[in-house]
Amino acid sequence: MSALQIKKGSNKHSAYNLRPTFSDVEESHTLAVIVDNEAGVLARVIGLFSGRGYNIDSLTVAEIDHEGHRSRITIVTTGTPQVIEQIKTQLGRIVPVHEVHDLTVEGRAVERELALLKVVGKGDKRVEALRLADIFRANVVDSTLDSFVFEITGTSAKIDAFADLMHPLGLSDIARTGVAALSRGV
Repeated sequence: MSALQIKKGSNKHSAYNLRPTFSDVEESHTLAVIVDNEAGVLARVIGLFSGRGYNIDSLTVAEIDHEGHRSRITIVTTGTPQVIEQIKTQLGRIVPVHEVHDLTVEGRAVERELALLKVVGKGDKRVEALRLADIFRANVVDSTLDSFVFEITGTSAKIDAFADLMHPLGLSDIARTGVAALSRGV
């Protein structure tokens, strides 16, 4: 067998073709959905995800237009490009949905999350927790002789890193808001 025949015949099993195809690559996307602020809208949006087996990694909802009674739902989800397109199309078909924006695709976006972390500890662990909080720019919003509650804002990765460092120092509870995001620029 010639080298050319080996190359042609074994192309599908070549070490050079081990990367997954485009349709197999899962990506995290941040979607901003503008909806009417009325009863049942959030349930319909979440029903779309749960009914099709899509996971929601983060979800925030707040009214953004009091006079127009509109809310913004920010959803972070993971899927292949085809799944993400399907989600956006299906979201756009829900009647009280006015706009669907994929902030991941539309350009750079600013994403932030807020978290409250309770750390219980004394002595050196307490001092170390305060030192790390200063490095991460976390604020102490409650303090007792036995615990602190820290408030931290930033990317989800920053909050994850801070929580990981607080675990051995006595992290006992955490509450997170989920991602809030806006596209950058005009």
